[in-house]
Amino acid sequence: MTDTTPGTVPPPEPTAAAVPAGPEVDGDTRAQLQQLSAEIHKGVVGQDAAVTSLVVALLCRGHVLLEGVPGVAKTLLVRSLAAALDVRMRRVQFTPDMMPGDITGSLIYDNTTSDLVFREGPVFTNLLLADEINRTPPKTQSALLEAMEERQVTVDGASRPLPDPFLVIATQNPIEFDGTYTLPEAQLDRFLLKAVMPLPQREVEVDVLRRHAGGFDTTDLAAMGLRAVVDIPSLHRAQQDVAQVVAEDPVVQYIVDVCRATRRSPSLALGVSPRGAIALLRTSRAWAYLTGRDFITPDDVKTMAPSTLSHRVRLTTEAELEGTQVEAVLAATLASVPVPR
Repeated sequence: MTDTTPGTVPPPEPTAAAVPAGPEVDGDTRAQLQQLSAEIHKGVVGQDAAVTSLVVALLCRGHVLLEGVPGVAKTLLVRSLAAALDVRMRRVQFTPDMMPGDITGSLIYDNTTSDLVFREGPVFTNLLLADEINRTPPKTQSALLEAMEERQVTVDGASRPLPDPFLVIATQNPIEFDGTYTLPEAQLDRFLLKAVMPLPQREVEVDVLRRHAGGFDTTDLAAMGLRAVVDIPSLHRAQQDVAQVVAEDPVVQYIVDVCRATRRSPSLALGVSPRGAIALLRTSRAWAYLTGRDFITPDDVKTMAPSTLSHRVRLTTEAELEGTQVEAVLAATLASVPVPR
């Protein structure tokens, strides 16, 4: 079910068009995940890389930063995911006057008991859509840090656990900067993946308009035929399976070498941290699982590196002035690191 709160990998992302096919690892669970992707596409046309990124994030218990101009179906994508999972979703429109308590919840006075009671904020949900997260000040942005990392909220010295699963999907507009606050590196590092949602190709856009000409209503998910295809126990089993995907030592060393190479790049003022290396290991495991294997290959690392690392590095001033793109720097870095045989 979906609960909406009022007021409220593209650059080299995962390159597959959708959840990839391959030999079975866990037939039933993996089939459900493939169906999850198909259900989301009932609501969202195209944007295959973003759909795959959300599936990978679910398997890794991570969070996703969605970047795209207005009107590319970012909100519809998240609502479709919530419907296909049958989990609770809340949407919060971030604004400059929003306070941390508006996200986490706060203590209020109860006239009936003459006591202070905790009123849960919208973060107490399974799927939190943080819309235009860069429109709220850093103080409010930081209110999400504990929730994203520790999966709990601490108010007045008391820690309160968040539901499981818990996934933050934050959106930001890459072209509009008036009235925005740049996300600090510490918060960007909490996002497992950055998924870019580009403008659609002509054929896809024609398909979108044909749907709307035929009466397509983005507010009526039931009319789209969307149904829940993955339950929470199945998701938990898949997460456990992903955690058991084998990472042999040569591949582990390859991941470390790739991340260390970003720290030596003359085009980068900030390279990938050890947390970023761990994130790349996790997403590579999820990709290997989705392709039907129980072990990681260097190709899995190469596939997931752009969407896992692009938001964790920062260009030097000189590189920015020269028009260098982060994606190009990461591609050159990957090409410079010897691949284990």
